Amino acid sequence: MHKRFEKKDFLIIGIHSPEFEREKDIDAVKAAVAKHKLSHPQLIDNDHKYWRALNNRYWPAFYIIDKHGFIRHLAVGEIHMGDRRDREIQRLVETLLAEK
Repeated sequence: MHKRFEKKDFLIIGIHSPEFEREKDIDAVKAAVAKHKLSHPQLIDNDHKYWRALNNRYWPAFYIIDKHGFIRHLAVGEIHMGDRRDREIQRLVETLLAEK
């Protein structure tokens, strides 16, 4: 998604809410970000405050938020580039980017 929309008014923010205690290690998170060559910002949510604020219950969860800060879509579970769900999210993002 990042590469598809990088020249548009689009931002991905990764939120790392650890499922297990060992996943709270910030150095390990940094290593995973580097390994996967992620260039978007990453929020470390070790205390699950953001998780609770969204009333989230899923790993992974993808929140699509519009220009005004409203959650417009929630996609739950893994999404793979080119699959049906990926194409649906891409169309939604294009629609939201076209909104005034």
